[in-house]
Amino acid sequence: MHENRIEFELYGGRALFSDPITRVGGEKLSYPVPTYEALKGVVQSIYWKPTIVWIVDAVRIMDPISTESVGVRPISYISDKNGLSYYTYLRNVRYRVRAHFEWNLNRPELAGDRDENKHHNIARRMVARGGRRDIFLGTRECQGYVEPCVFDEGSGAYDDREEIDFGFMYHGITYADEATLDEDRGGITVRFFHAVMKRGVIEFPRPEKCTTKRRIKDMEIKPFGLGDNFSGAGEFSTEDDG
Repeated sequence: MHENRIEFELYGGRALFSDPITRVGGEKLSYPVPTYEALKGVVQSIYWKPTIVWIVDAVRIMDPISTESVGVRPISYISDKNGLSYYTYLRNVRYRVRAHFEWNLNRPELAGDRDENKHHNIARRMVARGGRRDIFLGTRECQGYVEPCVFDEGSGAYDDREEIDFGFMYHGITYADEATLDEDRGGITVRFFHAVMKRGVIEFPRPEKCTTKRRIKDMEIKPFGLGDNFSGAGEFSTEDDG
């Protein structure tokens, strides 16, 4: 268990954690559970600095999984008339999330900002305030909310289920500035994993532990240049709660 972890409850009326395969025809179908990348985005909306990399350890499914289909008319870019598509959302979702941060070693120019207590204290305060930025549950039309919790407390809808196998799922994207393996450096890599929920909890493998992946394109790390787009480690050293 990491000392710099945060735990929070995440909930909302709708969620859409898209399966990329279902988006080819313009219609969207949500995975039954949140993806690692979606939860990482939530954590980054709570608090993030380029000095750190958030690692999502686990998610606990608190409420029963249910869906609803909604007819929408997305903007058509090839016709004057908008078509009709059906989006299948998760409804009335509630999760508990556990995550921790590590230093981004691909950012040596920010080494002076590696103060664990400072970042951890700010992150906990941001959880208590509901996040530094707006929280979305997969897509922008699905507003989410966060509040502090204890991950293992309370009862969840699937605590008594020994195991539920969700099969092959999208895990997330490794960008060049967060790559830790030589094979992932200098590019964008999409990761997949086999999702299994045990007693209501899905424990995520670390990004570098995902063996099923595909490199999408080459990408160089954009450096923070002193005096250009970065004024030094002091820029990130204050406990700004804004």
